[in-house]
Amino acid sequence: QVQLVESGGGLVQAGGSLRLSCAASGRTFSSSAMGWFRQAPGKEREFVAAISWSGGSTYFANSVKGRLTISRDNAKNTVYLQMNSLKPEDTAVYYCAAGPLVTTTPRMFTSWGQGTQVTVSS
Repeated sequence: QVQLVESGGGLVQAGGSLRLSCAASGRTFSSSAMGWFRQAPGKEREFVAAISWSGGSTYFANSVKGRLTISRDNAKNTVYLQMNSLKPEDTAVYYCAAGPLVTTTPRMFTSWGQGTQVTVSS
């Protein structure tokens, strides 16, 4: 399995930007699809973005398209989530996840990080 540690969360004003990082350990990172999910208080965990093992395919939730980008550096065992034009409704704990297939379904991911808090103030 892959061990994942997120970083880069924080407090930002609406319209601002943050870049989340997810550092992975384990030999299977470069062959794993990676995803970002988020969970706001009282809500279910929801899909945000995903990227294939090669980085050649990316997927985004409709709510973040055009504002967020996902990328990966297999040499550094790291996946990134660049978040621009942030809105208060983006406030949540953001989790990265690894799995065998690129998908929007949380249960298909086999490894999860501990999460990082993103708070967007209005």
